[in-house]
Amino acid sequence: MLEDWAGRIVLLSGWRRNGLSLLAGALGSFAQAPYDFPFVCFVSFPILVLLLDGIADGGGAFRARIIPAFCAGFWFGFGWFAATLWWIGAAFFVEAELHAWMVPIGVIILPAILACFYGVATALARFVWADDLGRLFALAAAFGALEWLRTFLFTGFPWAPVAAAAMPVPLLMQPLPFIGMTGMNALATLLFSLPVMLVAERWRRTGLALLVLLLVAQTGFGAWRMWQAGQEDAASNGDVIAMRIVQPAILQNEKWDDETRTAIFDRHIALSKQEPENGEPPQLIVWPETAAPWVLTSQPLALLAIARILDPGQFLLTGAVRAKEEGSSVSYTNAVLAIDDTGTIVDAADKVQLVPLGEYLPLADLFARFGLTELAVLPGGFKAGSRHELIELPGLAPILPLICYETIFPQEAAHLEENAGFLLNVTNDAWFGDTPGPAQHFRLSQYRAVLAARPVVRAANNGISGLIDPYGRVRDGLALNATGILDIDVSRTNSLQPWVYRSTVGIALLVAFGLLAFLLTLPSRRGLD
Repeated sequence: MLEDWAGRIVLLSGWRRNGLSLLAGALGSFAQAPYDFPFVCFVSFPILVLLLDGIADGGGAFRARIIPAFCAGFWFGFGWFAATLWWIGAAFFVEAELHAWMVPIGVIILPAILACFYGVATALARFVWADDLGRLFALAAAFGALEWLRTFLFTGFPWAPVAAAAMPVPLLMQPLPFIGMTGMNALATLLFSLPVMLVAERWRRTGLALLVLLLVAQTGFGAWRMWQAGQEDAASNGDVIAMRIVQPAILQNEKWDDETRTAIFDRHIALSKQEPENGEPPQLIVWPETAAPWVLTSQPLALLAIARILDPGQFLLTGAVRAKEEGSSVSYTNAVLAIDDTGTIVDAADKVQLVPLGEYLPLADLFARFGLTELAVLPGGFKAGSRHELIELPGLAPILPLICYETIFPQEAAHLEENAGFLLNVTNDAWFGDTPGPAQHFRLSQYRAVLAARPVVRAANNGISGLIDPYGRVRDGLALNATGILDIDVSRTNSLQPWVYRSTVGIALLVAFGLLAFLLTLPSRRGLD
C-alpha cells in the first residue's frame, strides 16, 4: 500500500506536483505552537522527498533538475509559512484605513520570500540526489544551511524554523545549547524525512534504525538534562530577586489614543502597587514594551507617579519611546528604561533589531508619496540602537533586555549572555489579537532561554507573560488576554553557562551531513552517469 502511494507521488507532474508540495508544507504548520503536533512532519517531509525523487535527471540538464527542485521546495515553503504566519495580517487591521494595503505583504509576499529559502535548499540538495539514504543527509544539510541564512539575510526573520516542529516541550529542547538552532534544524529535517525509507528496498533497516536512534538520543539526552534540572532545583539556596510582571492587556486600537493614554498609564500604576500575596514587596517591577504612553522625559508628573509607588531601593523597568536630540533634530528609539524610587531614569537600552513595516518602512520616501506609513507612526520612524547593552542596577543581577522579536535571533546580544543574570523580553503582541502569533513568540522565547542558559523574564502587554527557566520550563505565567500581575522569584546565580561554541558545532554538523550526502550518493550517481 505504501509503495503504491509513494509511486503515485513520484509520478506527479505540473500543477499536481506543486499543489501536493503546497499542501504538505501547510500540513507541517500544525507542528508549530499552539498546535504542537510534530507527527504531521513525518508525513510532510517524506512527501517532499518523494516529489524530489520524481524529478527526472534530464541527462544532467540544469533546467530539468534544478528548476523543478526549486519549485518543489518553494511551494512546500509557501504552504509552511503561509499556514504558520497568516496571523501577521491581523496587525494591519488595527488601523485598517491606514494599513490594510499591507495585508498582501504579510500573508502572501512575506511567505513567498521565506519560501525561496526552502526552494534554494531543495535545489542544492538535488545536486547530489540519488535513490538512497544519502539524499536525506543532503536535504538536511541544505535546510540547515538555508535556515541559518534566514537568521540574518534581508534583516533576518527566523520565525517558524523546522527545528521548532521537533521541540514542542522542554524535554526535546535540550540539545539546543550544544548544537544551536542551526544544528537542530538539520537534525529535525533528517528526522522528519527518515520515514520515507519505509518504501525503500535498500537502506530500509538502516534508515529506520537511524530514525529510532535519533528519537531515543533526543529524548534520552533531554531526560538526563531534566534530571539535572531537578537536582539543581533541590539544591537551590533560595537567593532570589523578587520581581513583579505587569500585564495590562491594553487593546492595540486604544494604545496610542490621546483620550485613553492617562487611563492606560493609571492601569499600569494600579496593577504595580497591588499588595503581594506573600507579603514581600518586589525589588523590581516590569512593564511591557512601550507601556508608557508618552515620552517619559517630557512627562515629569508621570515619573513622579512612578516614584510614589516605589519603595526605597525598588526599581521599575518599562518599555517606552525614548527621544534623543541629535543636533537640531530629534530621533526616537524603542527602549527599556530603568526608573528608581526618586522617579529618575537611571539606565536605558535601545532596541537594535527593528521590525520592517512595523517600526520602519523600507523605501519610506517612495511610500510617503502615497501617504503610506509604518504601523508604529513616529516622525521619521524609529531609529535602531547602535548596540545591545546590559542594564545594571544596585542589588540586582545584570539584565539583558531583548525588545519584542529580538528574542528570536540566536545571535542577538549572544556576547552578553554570559554576564547577564537573566534575559528580559518586553513585547506587545496585542497587534495580533487572539491568533497563534503570541503562542509562537512565547515558544521562541523558551528556545532563547535554553540557548542562553539563562532565565527569561517575559512581560507582554496582552500576554503571554511569564518566567522561563534555563531549561525552557515555564515556571509561572499569565494567559493570553488576561489582565493582572505575576510575582516571581528569579535566582541571582546561574550554575549553567552559555556554551559559546554552539554555532560552530551547528555549522560543523552541516558540513558533516554534506560530506555524508556526497559520499553515500557517489556510487549511485556514478551508476547514473
